[in-house]
Amino acid sequence: MSILISGSVAFDYLMTFPGYFRENILPEKLDKISLSFLVDSMTRQRGGCAPNIAYSMALLGEKPKVFATTGIDFADYRRWMEDHGIDAQYVHDIPDKYTASFFVNTDLENNQIASFYTGAMADAGLYSLKDIPQGEIDYVVISPNDPTAMRRLTDECVELGIPYLFDPSQQVARNPHEDLRAGVKDAHAVFCNEYEFDLLVKHTGYTAQQIDRHVRLMVITKGEKGATIKSDEREYVIPIVPAHKIVDPTGVGDAFRGGFLRGYRLGLDLQTCGQMGALSATYCLEQKGTTNHTYTPQEYIARYREHFDDEGALDILI
Repeated sequence: MSILISGSVAFDYLMTFPGYFRENILPEKLDKISLSFLVDSMTRQRGGCAPNIAYSMALLGEKPKVFATTGIDFADYRRWMEDHGIDAQYVHDIPDKYTASFFVNTDLENNQIASFYTGAMADAGLYSLKDIPQGEIDYVVISPNDPTAMRRLTDECVELGIPYLFDPSQQVARNPHEDLRAGVKDAHAVFCNEYEFDLLVKHTGYTAQQIDRHVRLMVITKGEKGATIKSDEREYVIPIVPAHKIVDPTGVGDAFRGGFLRGYRLGLDLQTCGQMGALSATYCLEQKGTTNHTYTPQEYIARYREHFDDEGALDILI
C-alpha cells in the first residue's frame, strides 16, 4: 500500500523584484490599490503542491502516487515525475486545457505576491478515489486543489475509511467555510503555516483548542521561527536548519511536508520527523524553484547530523 498525494500540478513562473513591496503599498489607499512591479528575472519551473510534496518524499526513498488533473502541455512533466520516483498513473490529462500556472513575484525580503490560474485543475473534482483499486492506498494527503475536489476527497476518505492529512494552505481563503470545517473535523492530521492557521480558525469557527482535539496531529510551520507539532497533548518545537544561501522561498512548505511525511511513514518519532521536514525545507530554500534541490540519502543524513542527534534512526533511509 502507498500514500496518495492529491493537489495542484502547475507550472511556476518565478519573478524577482529588486525592491521592497512595503515601500509601494499605501495603507490609506488599500481600497484603490493599483501596482505594477518591473521585475529583473523570470523562470518557468515545474510546480504544484502535489508533485512538490511527492518529490521531497521520493528523494528519501518513498514512491508516492500523485492524484491530480493536468493539461495538454504536461507530457514532459509526466516523464520527469516518473524518472524521479513519483507514480503519475493517477494524473489525468484534460483535453483542450493547459496545466494550471502559478505566477509569483518575490521582493528583497522574500515577501511574495502571487496569482494562480486554475486551467485543468478546475476539473479535479470529476475524479474519485473509488476509481483506485481497493486497498492500494492507505493514506491520503489533501493539499491545495480545486475546492470541489478537496471536498469530494474529504467525503470519500471518510466514506472509505482512509485516514487523511488536511492541508488547505493557500486555499483557506477560497474554500467554503463549511468545507474547511468538514476537512478539519474528520482529519487525521492538519498542516498549515502560522497565518493560514489563524485564517482556518476564523473561517471554521473552531478554536485552536478545538482543532487540536479533532485531529491526532497538528503541524504549524512558522518560517524562520521553525515549526510546532502537537499530538496527544504534547508539543514539539522544531528549529530551522540554517541555509548555506537563501535563493527562493517558493515551495519550502511543500518540501517540509515531504520530509516530515517520509519520516512519519517510516514510524520515526515526531521530533525527528519535524527536523527532517526542516532540513528538506532548507534544501529547497537554497535553490530556485520547488523541485531543483537534490541529495542522496547519505548526504541528507550527514547534514541532518550536523544539527541534530537521531541516535542512528535515519540509517533506515539507506
